[in-house]
Amino acid sequence: MRITVAGCGRWGSFIAWYLCRIGHAVTLYGRPESRNMQRFLAERRNDYLTLQPELALSTDRACVAGCDVLVISVGSQSLAGLLEELRPCGAAGKKIVLCMKGLEVSTGRRLSQVVADAYGETCPVAVWLGPGHVQEFVRGVPNCMVIDSQSTALQEELIGAFAGDLIRFYYGRDLLGNEIGAAAKNVIGIAAGVLDGLGLTTLKGALMSRGTREIARLISAMGGNELSAYGLCHLGDYEATVFSPHSRNRRFGEAFVQGEPFTKLAEGYYTAAALMELGQRWKVELPICAAVYAMLYENAEPQGEIDRLFTRSLKQEF
Repeated sequence: MRITVAGCGRWGSFIAWYLCRIGHAVTLYGRPESRNMQRFLAERRNDYLTLQPELALSTDRACVAGCDVLVISVGSQSLAGLLEELRPCGAAGKKIVLCMKGLEVSTGRRLSQVVADAYGETCPVAVWLGPGHVQEFVRGVPNCMVIDSQSTALQEELIGAFAGDLIRFYYGRDLLGNEIGAAAKNVIGIAAGVLDGLGLTTLKGALMSRGTREIARLISAMGGNELSAYGLCHLGDYEATVFSPHSRNRRFGEAFVQGEPFTKLAEGYYTAAALMELGQRWKVELPICAAVYAMLYENAEPQGEIDRLFTRSLKQEF
């Protein structure tokens, strides 16, 4: 299978490395001004991995024209712009796989919706989601992930082509729920970092349980299956997000509460704002997400937000 991976950051470069490792003809595309791509062109490596000699590198967007599958791994807020950039290269006629987690903050759209709005409802699109860190995969530590799509045929093709010794894929059956759950887990990751920064790490169990519950309510209100929140794309990704030292969202939350600078992309920052809009639209209360939003966007005092969560009215667990 001929695959172009658009996006040469930490995750995109891993996806290219992995797909090349299992035998596909892979091209990794990045803009000429990208520092990540400049380093790959000079050294064929980044801080996490070394690319195989047979893996092609390109700064010419025309490389998309020759692929069977276009895998995209960029910041969620950049997706719409990238789709327009790649349109002249025939990207709208490709099978598209989104290896990214987030929501478009200005509209609340899921990322598969961004593709459908750009390229039409008939454009075959799938999402590749679930737990795992590049640092663990390249050490040979396997994990389980999900591919979901409105097209069962596309799912079957991709899972058959992408399965390998490092990743066991499951068939997703709720595109909406898996996308919302995958995006929302980054907000829970920020909350976990806040707890670490405040010395309240033992509250992470409650955070995981109640965080999953509020996201399940949102998924259900939006028309998805609330059980998706308990699957690999949300609860199943918590270990990699809530506890891992590699998690950028957790590290961002910890740095935020301690007043330290953090320059890496933390998708949960944007997702918190998008979830507030969705919660209002679908009339779902999201207390943990609201607390994170208040800290990030309204300068709310973190300890005060934790106290506010504890003084909410008493209620049944389920």
